[in-house]
Amino acid sequence: METFTLELEGRTLRLETGRLARQAGGSVLISYGETVLLVTATMSDEPREGVDFFPLTVDYEERLYAVGRIPGGFIKREGRPTEKATLSARLTDRPLRPLFPEGLRNSVHIVATVLSVDQDCPPEILSIIGASAALSISPIPFEGPIGAVMIGFVDGKAVVNPGLEQSQQSGLHLTIAGTKDSVTMVEAGAEEIGKDNLLTCLAEGHKVIQQIVSLQEEMIAKVGRPKVEVEGFEPLPELVEELEPFFRERIDEAMRTHEKLEREENLAAVKKEALEKFLDKYPDHESEIKDIFGRALKKSMRAMIIEESLRTDGRKPDEIRPVSCAVSVLPRTHGSALFTRGQTQVLNVCTLGAPRDVQILDGLGIEESKRFMHHYNFPPYSVGEAGFIRGPGRREIGHGALAERALEKIIPPEEKFPYTLRLVSEVLESNGSSSMASICAGSLSLMDAGVPVEKAMAGIAMGLIKEGEKVAILSDIQGIEDFLGDMDFKVAGTTTGITALQMDIKTRGIPLEILSRALEQAITGYCHILDVMNETIAEPRADLSPYAPRMITMQIDVDKIRDVIGPGGRVINKITEETGVEINVESDGKIYILAVDLDAGSKAQAIIEELIADVEPGRVYTGKVTRVERYGAFIEVLPGKEGLLHISRMDHHHVERTEDVVNLGDEIEVKVLDIDEKGRINLSRKALLPRPASPPPRDRERGRRQRPPQRSKQKP
Repeated sequence: METFTLELEGRTLRLETGRLARQAGGSVLISYGETVLLVTATMSDEPREGVDFFPLTVDYEERLYAVGRIPGGFIKREGRPTEKATLSARLTDRPLRPLFPEGLRNSVHIVATVLSVDQDCPPEILSIIGASAALSISPIPFEGPIGAVMIGFVDGKAVVNPGLEQSQQSGLHLTIAGTKDSVTMVEAGAEEIGKDNLLTCLAEGHKVIQQIVSLQEEMIAKVGRPKVEVEGFEPLPELVEELEPFFRERIDEAMRTHEKLEREENLAAVKKEALEKFLDKYPDHESEIKDIFGRALKKSMRAMIIEESLRTDGRKPDEIRPVSCAVSVLPRTHGSALFTRGQTQVLNVCTLGAPRDVQILDGLGIEESKRFMHHYNFPPYSVGEAGFIRGPGRREIGHGALAERALEKIIPPEEKFPYTLRLVSEVLESNGSSSMASICAGSLSLMDAGVPVEKAMAGIAMGLIKEGEKVAILSDIQGIEDFLGDMDFKVAGTTTGITALQMDIKTRGIPLEILSRALEQAITGYCHILDVMNETIAEPRADLSPYAPRMITMQIDVDKIRDVIGPGGRVINKITEETGVEINVESDGKIYILAVDLDAGSKAQAIIEELIADVEPGRVYTGKVTRVERYGAFIEVLPGKEGLLHISRMDHHHVERTEDVVNLGDEIEVKVLDIDEKGRINLSRKALLPRPASPPPRDRERGRRQRPPQRSKQKP
């Protein structure tokens, strides 16, 4: 067993190998603080047949024992990955993928298992570092190592690997990964941070990455194993010599077709012609012909941009495709918007719900629920394909989470707008940057729904073509520029600042200087899109949709909650049946009444106010007889609050039977005499009746009342 350590921001980063999972190609137990992960890397012996891509798989395995929890639900074991686990797997995959040899077709499998979690030390960063270390000391060909770090921004300063308390105060949550020389991946959510502050944080993060890479280089020098020689896929030289001249003119002509589908048809015709012409001569080399075609395609597109500053759809590098927007496109939804940018089109729908509609989270973090959700759907027809619609894959989850991270910065706080909000982006057409189009459509949809957002938000995807010293930064990239380019850099924000970033590359890294230029160009681009959006809707609608629930918020004493709910929920169920509203009672005494009909909500509120009102001695109430006994009747003076009207207090004269005065269901006026120490309410009807004239004295001897003496009618 060998151990390597680095002191980092008051905590020890520790890499251990040689004790656990020794049959894996590379195995590292990595810890930081009290967070511990086991990360392994293994490669297949033979290349995978029939694939034209590098088959890398990253699995991020959450174990709830890591935070001392037992999984919820009926089956008490971990099941399918949580959304957070899927995002963490993508976060590990993205900075590693560009650093494998081109043409590698052997399957590589990385597994990061979370064993222990200290909330001050997020495990996602350790997964990236651990994967790099496991690959670096293994025989797997890998051009690393890389490091990764989290950066916060508190009180105007960059904070390295912020703890839980600092993270809650931070206006930036930045994850950066890279080699000693450059950056390979960026992921961030921010509270409208400025460009200069963001670049400062990136530079600070890269300094820490260099220390982490040095630690791994020390580890490689001591325990690293020789890398295996893997033959990358290379077509026959004579086939390349024949095909390159054949493809050169034909592909160059097809690539100048501006419309996507027509261009793809023209390129498909070129490929088909090549297969028909050369397969007779090279019958077992179909995959190689296709590979040469792909290389020629990439070379043609990149040459057009670098040499002519011309893109396949006729745009200049910094030019944005035509943008159009529409709102209220669906009649019965709470809010809807259609955003179109070139051949990318997204329909977004906003739905407002009750506080109890929050998403319950069962993961390793401290968050137990979230009230804002954004979901992203990418059907096959959006790219003109026939296929199958299954549950969301890693791509859909990742794109949805990126848009959610950006948009949540403009969602009003619960105190101001106590709704649960769900946005759904339906990608109807896709030709690049559908996730950024989802942000634009989501912002429009929120305003259309009447959600009181303070400002609009837009996003844009930037690309990069780098050939030697020649560099072209592309605004609003389309699909082919993403596929054949060197960078996909997504930036979202408002006119005030940046709220989300995501950068993936296909090269060994991007210098910070190029990243700075791309960031400046991105801000200019998304501000242009914001101008177009504001022409459609510049501020939230004053009123909610007539189909959206109206919410009435009440705050009651915690001790009054039982009065509102009632035994077995009878009281609250009765209110909902009578009014048709939805009522949510929180443990802190907050009550949310949701009603499409505002009058129904007001009625429910009035009933609850009566329920929580205190019965006051000396006050007169109109109550309902709920029970009749021989000694009196019980009167409900307020909902759920009964008092006793004793038979002796029903009238001034003697009452033989309770039923002589009141019957079950009668409504009568009573006065509260007092409330005893046990909370029992004593009532009186007699106190409200006029007192009768005094009766004449009784004749004790005859047992009858004496008549008053009559005056003599005789005159004196």
